[in-house]
Amino acid sequence: MIGGRPGPTRAISSLVSATASRKANDVPFTSRKVRNPQEYLSQTRSHRSAVPRLEDHGDDAGSTVAVRNILRTQLAHVNIVIIGGGPAGLFLSILLKKARPDWPVAVYEQNPRGNTFGWGIVFSDGTMENLTAADEEVARLTQASLAHWDDIEVHFKGRVLRSSGHGFIGVGRDRFLEILTDRAEVLGVRLHFECHVNGPEAFPEADLIVAADGVNSAVRTALAEEFGAEVTSWNNRFTWLGTHRPFPAFTFLFKETEHGWFQAHCYQFSDDTSTFIVECPEETWRAAGLDRMGKEEGIAFCENLFAEHLEGHGLLDNSPHLEGPAMWLTFPKINNATWHHGNVVLLGDASATAHFSIGSGTKLALESAIALAKKLTNARPEVSLPHGTPSVASLLNLPRASLASAQSADPLGKGDSGGRAGEGGDDLSTILTAYEDERRIEVLKLQNAARNSTEWFESVALHGDLDPEQFAYSLLTRSQRVSHENLRLRDKTWLEGYELWLAEKLTGVPHADALPPMFLPFRLRGMELTNRVAVSPMAMYSAKDGVVNDFHLVHLGARALGGAGLVFSEMTCVSPEARITPGCAGLWNDEQTEAYRRIVDFVHQNSPARIALQLGHSGRKGSCKRPFDADGDDNAPLDESWSLIAPSALSYLPANQTPREMTRADMDQVRDLFVAAAKRGNEAGFDMLELHCAHGYLLSSFLSPLTNERTDEFGGLLENRLHYPLEVFDAMRVAWPENKPMSVRISATDWIEGGTTIEDSVAIAMTFVEHGADIVDVSAGMVSPDQQPIYGRMFQTPFAERIRLEADVAVMAVGNIYEPDHVNSILASGRADLCLLARPHLSDPQWTIRAAADLGYEAQWWPPQYLSAKRQLERIFERQKEQ
Repeated sequence: MIGGRPGPTRAISSLVSATASRKANDVPFTSRKVRNPQEYLSQTRSHRSAVPRLEDHGDDAGSTVAVRNILRTQLAHVNIVIIGGGPAGLFLSILLKKARPDWPVAVYEQNPRGNTFGWGIVFSDGTMENLTAADEEVARLTQASLAHWDDIEVHFKGRVLRSSGHGFIGVGRDRFLEILTDRAEVLGVRLHFECHVNGPEAFPEADLIVAADGVNSAVRTALAEEFGAEVTSWNNRFTWLGTHRPFPAFTFLFKETEHGWFQAHCYQFSDDTSTFIVECPEETWRAAGLDRMGKEEGIAFCENLFAEHLEGHGLLDNSPHLEGPAMWLTFPKINNATWHHGNVVLLGDASATAHFSIGSGTKLALESAIALAKKLTNARPEVSLPHGTPSVASLLNLPRASLASAQSADPLGKGDSGGRAGEGGDDLSTILTAYEDERRIEVLKLQNAARNSTEWFESVALHGDLDPEQFAYSLLTRSQRVSHENLRLRDKTWLEGYELWLAEKLTGVPHADALPPMFLPFRLRGMELTNRVAVSPMAMYSAKDGVVNDFHLVHLGARALGGAGLVFSEMTCVSPEARITPGCAGLWNDEQTEAYRRIVDFVHQNSPARIALQLGHSGRKGSCKRPFDADGDDNAPLDESWSLIAPSALSYLPANQTPREMTRADMDQVRDLFVAAAKRGNEAGFDMLELHCAHGYLLSSFLSPLTNERTDEFGGLLENRLHYPLEVFDAMRVAWPENKPMSVRISATDWIEGGTTIEDSVAIAMTFVEHGADIVDVSAGMVSPDQQPIYGRMFQTPFAERIRLEADVAVMAVGNIYEPDHVNSILASGRADLCLLARPHLSDPQWTIRAAADLGYEAQWWPPQYLSAKRQLERIFERQKEQ
């Protein structure tokens, strides 16, 4: 509840004048050092005791205005304590004081006034717009102190690549904190420096405690279990230095040494000073001996390493508390299951961190402060009035039920239960929950982007073999927030130059005009694709006795007519017992072969698309109902099931059948079934063959340690778990024509501790390629029902990139790729060679020709029967872009 504390009885007329008099006589509070938080609380007790209660006025309330003045007075004294005087805490205090001048707001900071560590703060132009909307004065003063740049420079392998239009600004951290501190002081925030607070218990009478005390939050630590706090660290080591060498562009420096790769993030934030962050992997840091160097020696090492870029300038340190190796930090990964508990709420880095490589830490802090301030100051009070005041109720037009018999002493209604909801009002728990619900999504988006960016910088060695052009493009798009078309908006000339370079690189032929990467051809053995868009395998559960039918003809044929370069069949099973459901497609008899031949012939006769056959065996995930016969449940067991086999006798879910552990005879039989199906696929005319070793099906179950508990030669170490899937693949490769390519689909991670890791999958991919696979289809998960995936746009692409770069193999990327921009960004950065789209092709069979029209690529093939619509669609997109 937002309301007031008990106070002395006054008539309404005297209440209003007394309130005005108290405001006029208040002495402005100046910042000072207070070591004991109780000193502040003792002051606010007397201040708050003068707050009147509405119940003291009975039926004397003479007007709506007077009653609303009473409510405002009640709302005017909510005691808010902010622990932490960084950007988050100070900006929140400013916004609260602006909106509610009579609320006592205090900030407690452990460091002396003006004392800060670090150098410059990076904002985007968008962040400045949000800052301006929230407080024009802070924005005005910050704007006057900014260094602004549009360019990003990448120094790599002796080359300097520059792109423009990025719109960044930098301000000194000390200057920004000075602006915030002065503004808070002017507004009447009580500022206390050199005040160490160990936990929220120091403020027993506070209505709200905001923990904005940074990555090492004492409040979060004290309530770690209540918040569900998770604190880990990224691998790379970094040291935050400065220099008087100006860097007018945001500059990335990369140096390969005998110890490994080092990189520096450099940007100017004032007329004469730049931030200079040096970063490297932990193993490189140790190999270089930096873990044994004193601070002066460590700084000298960095000066020598980047001497040519420093141009005679030295490096500066402003962290005297960090000596020797301690100057090299690891960036903390902080997440909390909830951001509030009782009357305590986390803010800024105390609640969630985003890596400095995307410069979003301060952005998160400021925008979270804006959101929290709005929720607190715009909250509807839970009105608590005594019985017998119908005139007040009628004046406020409130329902009778909302007039409580007694007024709570908790202005924010925190109470013992953490909040009390009144009819039509907001208690503290409701307010904080609404704040968290609103901000958590945005914070997660930035954290996902930061995770992508951090992983990129932690794997610079993997990108080290890229050409400088592609290295720079990969760097610019590393977070997935900057996409291909976004780069075009920022710097069209640079991007078109890159597209020309990439086209020649991938085709070996110079191109006169730039074209989107997705429309570059791709070749595997004797199969050439007209573009790099593929329709991913999607189970339709619509076959009868394994025979595909007219539905499949229309389904796959429409996607081929829609312009995709490659169309995959659904997982096609090698025997009746290999099916997931009774509706799964099969390829174990002549009727099934002829049914598929009809579809393959249609695709070949009516489009330039190539068509691939995916073969698989359900293993322990078989004998289930079709999902649309089981309310969408993918794992509902059949009433009359068939027997299942698997590497080990482990059911997928308790309700599912427990499979029989496979014998050597079973393995021989299943291998031969795959070979027979492969031969039938060739007879049907398929252009490519894929072996399904992912998603917890039979061969995937051999690969994963979660599902393979065998103690023979097919279990235990990864090389043993690989034996049987490789045996099947080898036999199929012999049966499949030499000039036709083969791929293998794998789950790059099981998304669960103890399961397959990305390191395992790199080895798996390399091994399959050594055995004749031409490309690896990189998916993830679906092996264990206990998986904990991290979803998002293109969320599985990093696995494909890791395998492509580390194993040096061609890969296909899958997983929430749904826009042409996604496809072009993935391909142009070298993260994959083909992109597979599933759900987008379900909703739009013409996804590829529509994308071509949107991107202005007129050379994309269209079915001749549809050509009359081509120009119309292109004009529609042209008009949309002009608007």
